[in-house]
Amino acid sequence: MGSKNKLRRFRENETFENVIQPSREELEKDQFSLKGKWNKDFFKNDNPIVLELGCGKGEYTIGLSKQDATKNFIGIDIKGARFWRGAKTAIEENLENVAFLRAQIELIDRVFAENEVDEIWITFPDPQIKYKRTKHRLTNAEFLQKYNHILKPEGLVNLKTDSEFMHGYTLGLLHGEGHEILYAHHDIYENEYSPKAVREIQTFYEKQYLDQGKPITYIQFRIK
Repeated sequence: MGSKNKLRRFRENETFENVIQPSREELEKDQFSLKGKWNKDFFKNDNPIVLELGCGKGEYTIGLSKQDATKNFIGIDIKGARFWRGAKTAIEENLENVAFLRAQIELIDRVFAENEVDEIWITFPDPQIKYKRTKHRLTNAEFLQKYNHILKPEGLVNLKTDSEFMHGYTLGLLHGEGHEILYAHHDIYENEYSPKAVREIQTFYEKQYLDQGKPITYIQFRIK
């Protein structure tokens, strides 16, 4: 993507009512005004809140919002030029249960209050295979504790990935720490019992992976 195109998207994001872009300083100082008030001040309803972490173009956030209008969906990514597409689509299609947040995932506990979130989706994250990158894996022990803080007691986490490494690493960690695994499969399209939201929403990159014959894995779990 050209720099001019990126700048145009950044400027357009600033005009979108469904895009929130707090500064890192604001989050680090724990001064984000919507923390604990997403339902009251932004969505203006009491519907459950569902997050997509590392949402990219926002395809999953948009897809989930169309499947269930009784929930609020927030796509989170640090790259605003990417989720511009999802934000624009939500506006064009009058999807009022969708928002996009530009923020680092490691600051997620500064964005949402304790027990404010009902469900988290992690879709095709960078598996960060090298050992020295372990701290950046979105399902490592530190991230799970951050998620546990903002999730309601029965809150769910979903991991959908083409990475067998990420799938295996996460399953091992969940078993080792005693978390509750509700569903796990190494190839969702070979399993007729795969959840609807997993089979019926496909991102641009997922379609490429399928064309290459790569299996798509999925885990749903609760953090204990």
